[in-house]
Amino acid sequence: MFFVLLATTFLVALATSLITAKFFDGAVNRILSRIVGDEMADAWRKYLLFAIVVVGVSGGVRLWELEKYVTANRESAALELNGMRWTLEIYRTLIETLQSVAWMMLLFFLCSMIAYVIVRAIELKHGAQE
Repeated sequence: MFFVLLATTFLVALATSLITAKFFDGAVNRILSRIVGDEMADAWRKYLLFAIVVVGVSGGVRLWELEKYVTANRESAALELNGMRWTLEIYRTLIETLQSVAWMMLLFFLCSMIAYVIVRAIELKHGAQE
């Protein structure tokens, strides 16, 4: 039963990450096109979408939390996987995946905002010199 839970949480985290990556694809492409140019934007976009999936899956599938179903403490036995625990684990996987991706995207948008200000300042400087 543990392996089914592990596979289910992986699939939930993967599907959530892919849907979220698809949701942000257009915005990421426009931002990167503006900052690094069209010729490099596609490569950076693919890398960022890959990073979204990796961060989402690694944040959503919490192996250290799933260990409680396998290992028993000295005081108690390993937890039983019943319907309520399945619901809780799947919900927790969904929330943790979204939370991990949200932090990553916040960092990306903060860095891209700083890069945009720098690019804009350089453009204004070159425009003033001409």
